[in-house]
This record gives sequence, C-alpha cells and structure tokens, in this order.
Amino acid sequence: MSANVSALGGKANRKAIVARTLRWWDRHRRALVWRAAPREAPDPYRVWLSEVLLQQTTAQAAAPYYQAFIAKWPRVEDLAAAPIEAVVSAFAGLGYYSRARNLHACAQEIARLGGRFPSEEAELRALPGVGVYTAAAIAAIAFGRQTAPVDGNIARIMARLLALDEPIARARGKIEAAARMLAPGRRAGDFAQALMDIGATICRPRNPDCPSCPLARDCGAFRTGSPEAYPRRLGAKARPRREGAVFFARRSDGAFLARRRPGHGLLASTVELPGTPWTSAGRQGELADVGPVTASWRRLPGTVEQVFTHFALTLTVYAGSFEGRAPDGHFWVTPEAVGEAGFSSAMRKAVEHALRRG
Repeated sequence: MSANVSALGGKANRKAIVARTLRWWDRHRRALVWRAAPREAPDPYRVWLSEVLLQQTTAQAAAPYYQAFIAKWPRVEDLAAAPIEAVVSAFAGLGYYSRARNLHACAQEIARLGGRFPSEEAELRALPGVGVYTAAAIAAIAFGRQTAPVDGNIARIMARLLALDEPIARARGKIEAAARMLAPGRRAGDFAQALMDIGATICRPRNPDCPSCPLARDCGAFRTGSPEAYPRRLGAKARPRREGAVFFARRSDGAFLARRRPGHGLLASTVELPGTPWTSAGRQGELADVGPVTASWRRLPGTVEQVFTHFALTLTVYAGSFEGRAPDGHFWVTPEAVGEAGFSSAMRKAVEHALRRG
C-alpha cells in the first residue's frame, strides 16, 4: 500500500468511512430524473443513458436531454431502431457528438443481445463507446457489483482525502487505488452515487463545505486548513484559435439554407450553416465570393465565439437573400424548427446572430 493510500487507514476505518457516507446519502441523496427511487431496482438502460449524457456535462444540463430521450425512446430497442440523424439531432447543443454515434451503435448491439445489458465490467467495456468509468458506473449502480467508478467529482474527493501533491492527471493510479479500497461489497452503487453527490454539492472545486461533509474527519486536505488547494492544478495552456465564415441565405418566407456535417470528425452529423473551413491562418479579407449560392452577401456586425476542448473558434456571419432551389447537399430550415433540427451550440449561436443582426 502506497503512503498516500495508507492515509485511508485500516479496514475498520475504511468501513467506517463507507458507513458514514451511506448514512449521509440516505438523508441527502439528490432526486435526479434518471435515478431509481429508494428500494427500486435501477434500470440498466436508464443508468447507461444517463452516464453517457453526463459525460463532460452537468446534471442540470443533462436532465432535459435525458427526459427527451426517454420520451422518444423508452426502451433500448426503440433507440436502436431510430435513425442516426434523429439521435444526433436529439443530442444537439450537448456537445461531444461522437457520443451520439456511439450511443446509437451501443443500443444496436444491446438490441442484438436481446435487449439485456451485460453486468460485468469487462463485457460492458466491449460495447461501443463504453469506457472504463462508464462500465464501472453501470456495473455498480445497475447491478451492484463491487467496483469503483471514478468521475471528476470522485477523483477530486479522493485527491483531497489523500492530500495528493500531484495533479489528478498524474495521480490517476493512486486515486483509482483509493476508490477501489473503499468500494463496499454491499450497496456499491449507492456508495458511488453518494460520492458523486458529495462532489457536486459539498466537496466542490471552489468553496468546499467541509463542515457538512461526512468525509471531513478523514480528509487530509481538510486537515491542512486549505482544502481548496487540492487537487493540485496543472498550469493552463494557451488554447489555439481558429476562424471561419458562415452564410445565412434567407428566403422571403423566413426559411434559410443549412446542411449536415459529415458523419465523422468534429460535430459529426450535426446540422450547420454552410461556410468555409475553420483555419488558424487568419481571415483573408472578405469571403462573400465563396458563399454557397449567388447572392448579395453582406457581412453582419460582430462575430460568434465558441470554445471547444482544443481550440477557440471565431465565426464571421454573412447574410443574403435567396429564392432559388437548395443546392445539392443543402436543405431549408425554418426559424421555428431550429431547436429540433440538430444544430450544434456553435451553429445555434450563428443562426441566432443572423436572425438578430440580419
């Protein structure tokens, strides 16, 4: 046992940590739309769906998407039978669109298996888009397996419990070892969800509410008097910037031209305004002559900004009137249909900018 992990104490102390955490959970568990009620058996489909939607997303942001998915596709077989474009459109605005394709592929694989999710981590990890964390979360929450899912909240809790002097990215092994040591044989899913709730509501990145935390008496970071200093942070890297232009070709009835992005790569299969590639070379003067149709393009004041994981994007928007037929690969969208069409967050901003400024 490493020096850091030994900070959790012996078996009796680890059992006491689990017991206090579960008592806290029984009193303070969050009511989330995807959670089974107390003493209700969790539905593996709903556990899996919620975990996919929650990746890189807050519970508050994911909740309406989850409800929309369940309303459209209440069973995994329903999701498997849906067109991929419908699944991507239902994801629009949530980001990380490869999740939508993996979600659909995984649903099809589960349907092929008779609609039943495997209960073991190794089998879950063999499914499309199911990684280490998601497999452990499904195994623990849906099937009660003694395992340790480690999301961002749990990683932060473990780093503080152990008072790690390393950033999380460099201490992954120690963090996962600590989580495995604490994982109980009974109520493993409840314990994992309790830690998630503690991380979301008490052991926050900033201003942690240590007096309310059931883990405070065992927390190394709390004992230092500066819990917020943990986990240690890596120095931030400058985010590269890219630029591009989009074209808002509007018909007299208000409809405008759009197209669907390729089924692979960034924002795969989402709907967008036609435009130029996004480059880091800088804009080369006016771009009105590269619009998708012949129109009197005018550059709208202001720009649209969107931050992605690996770069920041600036879009210039051009607007023009067009009454002809939609070119190949393009189609008309009405302003009322924007919310359901499948636009990414960046493209929704561009459409809103054009409607406001155009």
